[in-house]
Amino acid sequence: MFRILQIVILFLLANAGHAQGVNRDDIRGLDEQIQSVKKDVIDLTAELAQLEEKLLFPSNTQVALFISVADDKPFELESVEVTLNGQIVAHHLYTYREIESLQKGGVQKIYTGNVLVGGHPLQVNFIGKSPSGKEYRGSASYTVEKAVGPKFVEIRVLGTESAISFKDW
Repeated sequence: MFRILQIVILFLLANAGHAQGVNRDDIRGLDEQIQSVKKDVIDLTAELAQLEEKLLFPSNTQVALFISVADDKPFELESVEVTLNGQIVAHHLYTYREIESLQKGGVQKIYTGNVLVGGHPLQVNFIGKSPSGKEYRGSASYTVEKAVGPKFVEIRVLGTESAISFKDW
């Protein structure tokens, strides 16, 4: 897509360079055309991303896992590791901004993948700390019961309780 945009811009610039007596209105018109092409490329890129997700993760086999934290107690999540069907599918180290977002009620999509219908063992481990610096570690297991259609599971880290809860959406 970016290559197409470059070709269009070069074509427009080449034509503008050969024109005799280029005035301000011509330049403004060229700028508007370039902005229109940029917008079209951005729209196409977004559509391609959506199509790619539908092709890679069809709804009948899709499973998506989300991380959230309990907002009733101050806690800074440092890392999470997610194992599905005995394989590590996600490991994430959190930045300050991500921690802040989770503390304000945000939810992070940590994994999207394909699984067959049936039960799938899920293991989640986390490390975090309290504002005073005390380290907390927690681990929990869950069975993801996949039926036909997409499956969404929220993994809620309860922080200072060193616990994790699971919720099917």
